[in-house]
Amino acid sequence: MTDRTPPADGLVVVSGNPRPGSRTLAVAEAVARRLAPALGLSDGDPGEPVDLALLAPEVLTGSPTVTAARERVAAARVVVVATPVYKASYTGLLKAFLDGYGPDALAGVVVVPVVVSASPAHALAGEVHLRPVLVELGASVPTRTVAVTEAQLPDLDDLLHTWADRWADVVARSAPARVTT
Repeated sequence: MTDRTPPADGLVVVSGNPRPGSRTLAVAEAVARRLAPALGLSDGDPGEPVDLALLAPEVLTGSPTVTAARERVAAARVVVVATPVYKASYTGLLKAFLDGYGPDALAGVVVVPVVVSASPAHALAGEVHLRPVLVELGASVPTRTVAVTEAQLPDLDDLLHTWADRWADVVARSAPARVTT
């Protein structure tokens, strides 16, 4: 029998911003709230995010806390992975976190990449740099990167409404249903 109700961690947010409580985290949580209804999460709450800023001192050491965060991400149906654009790419903190996974460790996980940048010139950073790493780890990335500039932050709700109208059902259809025995 197939259970279409996602597990508690059916939707996980990861923020690769090195600053705790960043705008990047806020955008990622907003994307997750837009995806939640399509995934059958009626309360729209993506739960406790994996805020890498809080784990930064431990990411390279592979502490039990970081290992648990990686396991939580790998067990999710859908993960929203967000990063600010630094030097035309994603952050080193996010890279270090992702480097802790082995090949195909995210197989079966649907990932929505999100980038927040100062300039529209960096809109493709998620497509060019982040997407290939996620795919290398086995993740399915069925949407374009959600690219948000700082100038768009005041209109984030409208931007994400438009994005969700186009992509939320695609993400939901791509996310594997959990099988119960």
